[in-house]
Amino acid sequence: MDALIAFWSHALAAACFAALTIWRLGEAARQPSQRLIAGAFALTACWAWLAAVSSGEPVVGFAESARNLLWISLLYSLWAAAEDRQHGLKLVYAAVAGVVGLQLLADTLQLFGQGAPGAQTGLVLRITTAAGALVLVHNVYGQAAPASRSQIRFVVLGLALIWVYDLNLYTVTYLGSESAAPLNQWRGLAVALAAPLFAIALRSDVSWRISVSRAATFQSLSLLAICAYFALMAILATALRGTGVDLSSSLMLGVLAVMTIAAIVLIPSARARGWLKVKLAKHLFEHRYDYRTEWLRFTETLGRAGPDAPPLSERIVKAFADMADAPGGLLLVSDGGRGLAVADASNWPGHNPPADALDDSADFSAQLEANARIMEFEGIRGGWSPPKDRELPIPQWLLNERAAWAGIPLLHHQRLVGLVVLAAPNYRRQLDWEDFDLLRTAGHQAASSLAEALGQEALGHAQRFEEFNRRFAFILHDIKNLVSQLSLLARNAERHADNPEFRADMVATLRSSVGKMNDLLARLAPHSQAKVQRIEAQSLRPILSAAIAAKRRDREVTLFGDASASAMVDATALEQAVGHLVQNALDASSAEPVVVRVSGDEEHVSIAIVDKGIGMDGDFVRNRLFEPFASTKPGGFGIGAFEARSLITAMGGRLSVDSRPGRGTTFTITLPAAPAVNESARKRA
Repeated sequence: MDALIAFWSHALAAACFAALTIWRLGEAARQPSQRLIAGAFALTACWAWLAAVSSGEPVVGFAESARNLLWISLLYSLWAAAEDRQHGLKLVYAAVAGVVGLQLLADTLQLFGQGAPGAQTGLVLRITTAAGALVLVHNVYGQAAPASRSQIRFVVLGLALIWVYDLNLYTVTYLGSESAAPLNQWRGLAVALAAPLFAIALRSDVSWRISVSRAATFQSLSLLAICAYFALMAILATALRGTGVDLSSSLMLGVLAVMTIAAIVLIPSARARGWLKVKLAKHLFEHRYDYRTEWLRFTETLGRAGPDAPPLSERIVKAFADMADAPGGLLLVSDGGRGLAVADASNWPGHNPPADALDDSADFSAQLEANARIMEFEGIRGGWSPPKDRELPIPQWLLNERAAWAGIPLLHHQRLVGLVVLAAPNYRRQLDWEDFDLLRTAGHQAASSLAEALGQEALGHAQRFEEFNRRFAFILHDIKNLVSQLSLLARNAERHADNPEFRADMVATLRSSVGKMNDLLARLAPHSQAKVQRIEAQSLRPILSAAIAAKRRDREVTLFGDASASAMVDATALEQAVGHLVQNALDASSAEPVVVRVSGDEEHVSIAIVDKGIGMDGDFVRNRLFEPFASTKPGGFGIGAFEARSLITAMGGRLSVDSRPGRGTTFTITLPAAPAVNESARKRA
C-alpha cells in the first residue's frame, strides 16, 4: 500500500510537469529565454517518474540534483538579467551550486557502495541545498520589480513548496524520525501541487525583472553562511562519528576562539572596520555605493526640517560625511567675491583655519568655479594626483592640514557657493571614479539647497531694508506736514508774537509737534510696535477736532454731523488718517471749504471728507490712488492716501472714494461702531 501511494503521487507529478513541458516547447523554440523553464519542467518530470518506478535507487538522487541545479540556473538567469546586480550574490549562487556538486559526489560514493557516511553526508548536503535554494527564492521575490512581482509570485510559491517540503523531509530523515517514510510517499503530490502555480505564472508573456539591493545581498550571504556553518558541523560530526573519535568539544572551542579573536580585532578598531567595509564593497559588489540608499539618505539629511533640525550648513557637512564614511568636515562659503569663509566645522578633527588663512582665497575660488574639480588632498600632497589638481592655488593651511581628505566644490549655475572639505576616514583610501561621480552629483544638489538658503537670507535682509525705507517714506511725509505747520506758525509769530493767546497756542503747537517727531523717530526703530496699537471705544469729536485744527491754517475746514458718536478705533491712527485725507482735500481745492461729515447707524460710523476740488478720473482712482509714491501734486510723495487706507484697514474699517474730474472728491471712512452706540440705538428703538 505504501509503495502504491509513493508510485501514484510521483507519477502524478511526472504527468503534470510533462504536460507543462509540452505546453512550453513551442515558446522555447521561439524564445531562448524560455528554454531554461522548459528544461526545468522536463527534468522535474524525469525525476518524478524515476522516483515512481525506481524508488530508492541512486539514479533518483542524480535526477533530483540535476533538477535542483537547473532551477537554480533559472534563478541565476533572472539575477544576471538585472541591471544593478551585485557581485556578492554571484558568490551565493556559486556556493549553492557547489553544494549541489558535493551532493552529486555523495551520490556517487553511495552508488559505489561507500556505505552510511556517504548517505548521511548526502542528507546533510540535501538539507543545505534546500535551505540555500530557499534563500535564493526569497531574494528573487523580495527584489523583483513591482510590475512583475504579481506574476513571479506563483513561480516563487511553486519553488518554495518544492524546497520547503524537501527541507522538512531530509531533516526528519536525518534525525531518524518514523514520519520520514510517509513524507517520502506523499512527496510526489506536493511537487504535483506546484505545477498549477507554474501554469498560472506562465499564462501570459511576462518579463520577469528583478532589481537586487545590497541589503538583499548581505541577507543572502548571512543566511547562506549560517546554513553552511550548520552543514559543515553536521558533515564533520558524521565523519567523526564513523571514526569513533570525539573531537566535537575541541572543534567548538576552536570555532569560538576564532570568532572571539575576530570580534576583538574588528569591534574596537574603527580602522579595521573601515578596511573590512572597503574590501567587501570592492570584491562583493559591482559598484561601491548603493546609489538609491545613499541618495535617499543624502536628500533626507539635507531636507530635514523642524525646530530640532540642525542648521543647513551642519546638515550639508553631515550628508557628505555619511556618504563617504568620513567623521566630519568643514563647509566654506563664498564671501561676496572676496574668497571663502568658514560656515561650519561639524566633527572636524583638524585645526580651524587661521584668521587670515582665507583672506587671499579669491583666486582659488575663481579656479574652482572654472573647472569644478573634486580635490583629493592626499594625492596633491603625495604628488600622484592629476596635474590640474596640483596646479590649483590651494591655501597653504589646507595643504598642511593632514585631516583634510577630499574637497567638493558646490556649484550652482556655474557659480561657486561653497566648498565642503571632508576629514579623512579611519581607513584612508584613494578616491575612484565612483567617488568623483557621486560626490560631484551630490555637490550640485547641496549647492542648490545652499544657494536657496543664502538667497532667502539675502531676501530677508532686503525685506528689512525695504521695511525701513517704507517707514522712512511715511515718516518723511509726516515730517513734511509738520514742517508746513511749523512754517505757518513762524510766519504768524512775526505778526502775533505780542498776543498772549497766540503765544500759548504756539507753545501747545510746538509741544505737540515735538511729541509727534518723537513718535516718528520711535517708528524707525527695528522692533517698533505697529502703527495701530490699541483699538477701543473712542468719541470721534476730539479726534476729528485735533486733525482738523492741525490742517486748518488759513483755510476753512468744517465739521458737520453727529461728532459725538463713538467708534472702535485707535485715536492716534485715526487722527493721522483723517489728517492725511484732509490735507489731500485742501491741496486739491484752491479756495472752496473742506467738509468733514459724521454719520452712523447701529453697526457702523462713517466719516466723509468732502472737497470741491479738481477731482480724479476713474483710471487714477483704480490703479494709482492707493499705490505708494503715485501723486498728481507737484512735490507730492504719494503716500498720504496709501497710509490712510493702511491705518483704517488695520482698525477693521474700510476707505472708499467717489471722485469726478472738475466736481471734487469724497473719501468715506467706515468704522465699527462702539458698543455704547449700539446700546443707545436699541434704547431709542
